[in-house]
Amino acid sequence: MSGHLAYVAASYGAATILILALIGWVFLDGRARRRELKTLEDAGIRRRSEGKPTS
Repeated sequence: MSGHLAYVAASYGAATILILALIGWVFLDGRARRRELKTLEDAGIRRRSEGKPTS
C-alpha cells in the first residue's frame, strides 16, 4: 500500500481541488447572474412569465 500511497494521495488531492474549484465557480457565477438580473430589473426589463406591468 505504501508504494501506491503517493498516487492515491495525489488523486484525492486533485479531486478535492477540482471539486472546490467547481463549487467556487458555481458560487461566483450565481452571484454574477443575480447581479445581472438585478441590473436588468432595475432597467425595467421583466420576465415574460411575470406578465405585463399593471400601471
